[in-house]
Amino acid sequence: MRIRTLLAGGLALLAAAAGPAAAQTSGPVPALTTGTLAALCGATGDDADSLRAVGYCRGVFVGMGQYHSIMTAPGRLRPIFCLPEPSPTLEGLQAAFIAWASANPERLNERAAEGVLRFAAATYPCAAPAPARRR
Repeated sequence: MRIRTLLAGGLALLAAAAGPAAAQTSGPVPALTTGTLAALCGATGDDADSLRAVGYCRGVFVGMGQYHSIMTAPGRLRPIFCLPEPSPTLEGLQAAFIAWASANPERLNERAAEGVLRFAAATYPCAAPAPARRR
């Protein structure tokens, strides 16, 4: 249930982010899959398209991370992932996500939000909660 709740909110966030991108294209905006996001994250070069792709990639990570942080604040849902201290850089996240996507081709057609959460859970697992004390 917690993944569904986070995923629903994350997808709403991605849909909102796709709004400005949709306004800049002449055709329909393709569904943002994990594979598409990995390709955007892997863009290289100094041209406007590459810079835009990398900015979009990083925006998805920041948005998903902020949403996850809000939804997992104390008293809310249990976290799906736990970032280390210090937090990884956006460049580090990009590289790790691209590597994860390459190693998990069966996930490339999933929605990008689901892929990001699966990547984060696998890459930055949370410590197991302490067992409840019995009296």
